[in-house]
Amino acid sequence: MRDPRDTPAFANDLDAMRAHAWRQLARGVEDRRSPFHAPTVATVGLDGRPRLRTVVLRGVEPARARLRFHTDTRSEKVAELRRDARIALHAYDPVAKLQVRIEGAAVLHTADALAEEAWRGSRMASRACYATQPAPGRAIAVPDGFDLPESEDAILAGRAQFCAVEIVAETLETLWLARDGHRRARFVRRPDGSAEADCQEATWEDATWLVP
Repeated sequence: MRDPRDTPAFANDLDAMRAHAWRQLARGVEDRRSPFHAPTVATVGLDGRPRLRTVVLRGVEPARARLRFHTDTRSEKVAELRRDARIALHAYDPVAKLQVRIEGAAVLHTADALAEEAWRGSRMASRACYATQPAPGRAIAVPDGFDLPESEDAILAGRAQFCAVEIVAETLETLWLARDGHRRARFVRRPDGSAEADCQEATWEDATWLVP
């Protein structure tokens, strides 16, 4: 049987569990080796079916319950989110045995201060992706039938296709696996009236343990 002294504090404390999940997500932004660096996001496809993609986590604000990744405005996921802002995120660390699932609403930033700051904070190699021709997802005759930008000016022209996507978390669910007893918890954020509200600190109004 596990020595109680070996059980992490978050395993039996809801507030600590939520804080631990956000710390791991925030670590994923800075640490490329973290399994939380490249989570999966789910959107509602234009045909009504679920769509899944791996994205790179670019920003996490635990106090405001927000996460950010970047994408191309020409991509299908942007068209999907413009029609239906509902979005979900999933990440799992097989070493830490921690799964985090988030559901919420997406806010698209293309021509505002947040988008500009995100663009300026991106490496030139990352910016080049947004100047690729033709647009992402288009059919091509051969595997390399697309053009990458060949100059700095061409790369910078990709700014017009750059989109920073914020996920405003509405629910957070965690699952920590342990031989002596898994821990599963669910947290619900109090609505702030608008997914686009730049607001105050997020308030979590409901937290409960769940059967794993």
